Amino acid sequence: MIAETVCSAVAAAGLGIAVVTAYRKRYLTATRIAAYALVPLGLVMTGVVQWLADTAFSPVAWAGFGVLGLSWLMFATTRTVERRRGGTRKERKAAREAATPAATAPGASAPALGQAPARGQSPAPRQKPAAQGDDDFSDIEAILKKHGI
Repeated sequence: MIAETVCSAVAAAGLGIAVVTAYRKRYLTATRIAAYALVPLGLVMTGVVQWLADTAFSPVAWAGFGVLGLSWLMFATTRTVERRRGGTRKERKAAREAATPAATAPGASAPALGQAPARGQSPAPRQKPAAQGDDDFSDIEAILKKHGI
């Protein structure tokens, strides 16, 4: 009841200021002030002020806001975890199946490129050339042999 009285008083004061502004021949500003002054009166008449007052002092309403906040937090957390993992379970399964190498024919030779080392493992160490004097052109010879030249 106090909220309705305060809103009505604010509306009356605003309309009074609008009348004084219109008397000074500033009609556009007076109309804008009157529009702002009528907003609290409209809120009182529609019952929004009563609903807000009932909600603000109701423990059940605040518990409801808490439940809504918890729900939003749970949605946000699951979304973040899903993004870090790389999608849904079906998407991860499809990605794993696509990453497995295809089988080769029984008579086929071994693939030219080996598989990459697993995450966390270091690559296989390179073999050192047998003689120091011969290694000047060994890299070049390996590249030429690789290309069949």
